Amino acid sequence: MPHSFVVSSRMSGTATNPQGKALFLDRDGVINEEASYLWRREDVRFVPGIFSLCRTAQSLGYKLVVVTNQAGIGRGMYTEDDFRSLMHWMRAEFVRERVTLDAIYFSPYHPEHGIGDYKREHEDRKPGPGMLRRAAADLNLSLADSILIGDRCTDIAAANAAGLRQAFLIAVTETACLGNYLPVTTLAEVELWLRTNG
Repeated sequence: MPHSFVVSSRMSGTATNPQGKALFLDRDGVINEEASYLWRREDVRFVPGIFSLCRTAQSLGYKLVVVTNQAGIGRGMYTEDDFRSLMHWMRAEFVRERVTLDAIYFSPYHPEHGIGDYKREHEDRKPGPGMLRRAAADLNLSLADSILIGDRCTDIAAANAAGLRQAFLIAVTETACLGNYLPVTTLAEVELWLRTNG
């Protein structure tokens, strides 16, 4: 089963604009508050400002794409079906807030603690840029025009490796990373940047 699912048919690209742009969102620590191996909806607490940020990005023409490492699957703590079920529920919560998540990509692997086929390195596992590159191919995106918000240095490394226009680090979980990024403490700061820079 592929480790992604497109949940919208909004198309990128037209005759005059052959490529779209994306706001890539890490999940834990960006969309929802950090929780250890989250897979139950009753444990979800949305990060303040996430819906407003996404509405603004959507209005500016950004596709909204979730890119998330999910080592809990590889460790056997929950299944891919559990993850998909939670994400379908989360997508519905976004729809209630007038936001469409265009696609969700996840990496279930872990090179040390994975079980069975999940115990390996994979280009999709951040800091690898695999999920970003697959989204670009699937959704006809220009990575050079896209941005990412993450809360870990692996997010920043993936964004830099993919050649994104801008990466933001919510400097709470990890406060300093190597690479090119802007540190922020709230999603409102990213929303202001988007309104200013498009």
